[in-house]
Amino acid sequence: MFELVKSGGWLMLPIILCSIAVVAICIERFLALNPKKISPPETLGEVWGWIKNSQLDAEKLKTLKNSSPLGRILAAGLSNSRHGRDVMKESIQEAASHVIHDLERYLNTLGTIAAISPLLGLLGTVIGMIKVFTAIMLQGTGNAGVLAGGISEALITTATGLTVAIPALIMHRFYSRRIDSVVITLEQETIKLVDALHGDRQVDVKTD
Repeated sequence: MFELVKSGGWLMLPIILCSIAVVAICIERFLALNPKKISPPETLGEVWGWIKNSQLDAEKLKTLKNSSPLGRILAAGLSNSRHGRDVMKESIQEAASHVIHDLERYLNTLGTIAAISPLLGLLGTVIGMIKVFTAIMLQGTGNAGVLAGGISEALITTATGLTVAIPALIMHRFYSRRIDSVVITLEQETIKLVDALHGDRQVDVKTD
C-alpha cells in the first residue's frame, strides 16, 4: 500500500485526506440522520396528551425542545400558539430552518470532496504525463523505468481520485434524499399540530 501511495506522487496525500474525511462524514451523518431520532413517532401524541390534559407548562416545553429536532420545532410553535395560527406557523418555520440547517451539516463538504477528488486525480495525471514527455525529451524513449514511473503516477492518482469521488457522490445523494424524506415527515407532524390547535377540521393525532 505504501509503495502504491509513493508511486502516485505527492497528490496522493490530499486524495487520501479526502477519503478519510468522506468516511468520517458518512459515519457521523449515518448516526445523526436517524429518522426515529429526528422525528420520534410518539412525540406528537405525547404533546397532544399534555394539551388535552392541561399539563403543558414551561418545564415540559423545555423537555420537548431538548428531546429531538421535531420536539424543538413543536416547542417553538407551542410557545407562540396563543398569538394565533399565523404567528405559530412563522415560529415553526423559523425553528424548522435551523433544524434543516443542522441536518445538512457536512453535506456541502461531502459534495465538494466528490467534485474535487477527480480533479486532483486529473492533476496527478497531467503531472505524470509531463514527467513522461520531459523524460522522452531529455533521454529519448530508451529509459523504460522513467517512462513507466511517470505513466504509473498518472494512472494511480486518477484511479484513486475516482475511487474517493464515486462513493462520496453516492453518499451525498443518499443523505440528501434522506433529509428530504425527514423534512416531509417534520412538515406533516407540525401541520397536524397547527390544525389541531387552530384548524376547523378534525385531525388524527395518535396518543398511543
